[in-house]
Amino acid sequence: MTPAPLIQLQGIHRSYGSGEALVRALDNVDLTIQRGEFVAIMGPSGSGKSTTMNIIGCLDRPTHGKFLFDGAEIQSLDNDQRALIRRSFLGFVFQGFNLLARTTALENVELPLIYKGQPPEERRARARAALDKVGLTGRGDHDPSQLSGGQQQRVAIARALAGDPMLILADEPTGNLDSQRSHEILTLLQKLNRDEGITIVMVTHEEDIAAYARRLVVFTDGKITRDEPVKERAA
Repeated sequence: MTPAPLIQLQGIHRSYGSGEALVRALDNVDLTIQRGEFVAIMGPSGSGKSTTMNIIGCLDRPTHGKFLFDGAEIQSLDNDQRALIRRSFLGFVFQGFNLLARTTALENVELPLIYKGQPPEERRARARAALDKVGLTGRGDHDPSQLSGGQQQRVAIARALAGDPMLILADEPTGNLDSQRSHEILTLLQKLNRDEGITIVMVTHEEDIAAYARRLVVFTDGKITRDEPVKERAA
């Protein structure tokens, strides 16, 4: 039996406010993402890309429409059920790294495993393995202040990887990095997608960043206006 797509958005609407203050952030969006894809979601501010990311990340609910994750309907789940989906299947990478300042890289990577209730020895081993995957072998005892911006983002990616997610959601992951560090992080995401088979959805407003993905989805005024393959850049 063919497995269900990892992500299915069917007729998704998302509105905020009411009456004259009504804002339609998403307007009848249909989007399917298969396992193993690397998708860039692009668009200007207010286009709906961040709202889409929040719905896929179980941080927001659609006003209307159906959201299926791995074939299961998600849109009607309560807050605790959606939190369980996030902990069990999703990894997040943010523009601002979101690392705890006075906590080592290894301890930062361990955090989602603590929430999962994994025993200390197991979570420490998984955290070290995740740091190895992002090229930070031997840096586990460093605090974020002892690491460059690019290294801090690698720690954030390792943290997302440690829980063995089905999907990594990356929100402007290179927004605080220079061009060289950005290339290194995007090349790392390409490698994880290619070698580990991890599905990645990345939000960006820059076309040169989106070019690292394999598929480009462009939002304008709450609608998808382009959905096309991208020729992957050389790693």
